[in-house]
Amino acid sequence: MAEQPVFVLGEGLQALEAAAFETEAEFQDLLALHPRVLDFGTLSDGRPLRLVLVAREMGVATSADSGPTYWLDHLFVDADGVPTLVEVKRATDTRIRREVVGQMLDYAANGARYWPAALLQRSFEETCKADGRSLGEAYAELLGEDSERSPEVFWAMVEERLAAGQMRLLFVADRIPLELRAIVEFLNRQMRQADVYAVELNQYRGEGDLKVLVPRVYGEAATAAKTAPGQRGPQKTLPDEMDAAIESRCTPEVRGVARALLQHAQRRGRLVGGTAVYPSMNVHYRVAGQWVPVGTVSLYENPGARAELAFSFGAITKRLGVEAAAAFAAALPTVGGLGQKLAEQRAAGFRGWPQVPLPALAAEPGAVEQVLFAIDQLVDG
Repeated sequence: MAEQPVFVLGEGLQALEAAAFETEAEFQDLLALHPRVLDFGTLSDGRPLRLVLVAREMGVATSADSGPTYWLDHLFVDADGVPTLVEVKRATDTRIRREVVGQMLDYAANGARYWPAALLQRSFEETCKADGRSLGEAYAELLGEDSERSPEVFWAMVEERLAAGQMRLLFVADRIPLELRAIVEFLNRQMRQADVYAVELNQYRGEGDLKVLVPRVYGEAATAAKTAPGQRGPQKTLPDEMDAAIESRCTPEVRGVARALLQHAQRRGRLVGGTAVYPSMNVHYRVAGQWVPVGTVSLYENPGARAELAFSFGAITKRLGVEAAAAFAAALPTVGGLGQKLAEQRAAGFRGWPQVPLPALAAEPGAVEQVLFAIDQLVDG
């Protein structure tokens, strides 16, 4: 049976006939320009979902020292910091049935490991520049009126979500075969942190340039079944939760380091709960009349129940300048590989998140005191 047209009723009745996308590139360009066709669902506070493009053809590495091995069609993000990975195929491409699923899982697994906050931020800002869009406008759409979140803090949150497996995986095609629907429903039921959807996007053309796009989403029922209402979205770590995690997960030596860092921030600055699935606390200090996120203490569950301190050099550089960031770096200890990471930051203009394991600070006499002294120097100018 031939596919029925869609009718538009205005001054008269116009029939719009089903029309295939001529090329996959046309399909991809459409999604990059008009991501609203993929905006189904809501944010954690009930606002409508609005996806923002991070990059087209996002490179995916498979090791820390290699360049991209794969290329994801589109990477989007929403205001909650949840990344959305999109792979586009036309129905005429036989890979839409099974091969595309393996591709997407490759992208998700390796993106979670090798897309640091600095890379995500740079990719987004380069995309804005290429599209002729001002960063102020782009970040206003992404961050809204949330004055506590700088771009660096936001992208750190996106990195945390990736590391925790909190993401959306979207297969988009002009026809979704039954085999792919079944796989999507199965994956969505089995994957606790990630949501998996297939989006069938039908196109209809009328006279002139008139087009109608009709999206149909598969996988929402499985998502609703595994998630209670109001349970989605970021939940900030509370101080009591962080303290309990430190007590239960850390050795006495590491416990002392974590508490020294957090108590210092309570005395001289403030603590802001992280939004990852693992306990974390962001330490903020007031420097030169403004709040600066200096670092994050995180207690990861996997692998190996890691505990570490990450320094927010991107935020420090943005607010206080490269000289202040360089002086802060020079005052820090070089234990646990931090010295090499700081040297790399120096060469890159202090834009990243160098990390040091808390056990390394605990093992070196005076290391944690040196960190706190460096923070005092930064705060006191």
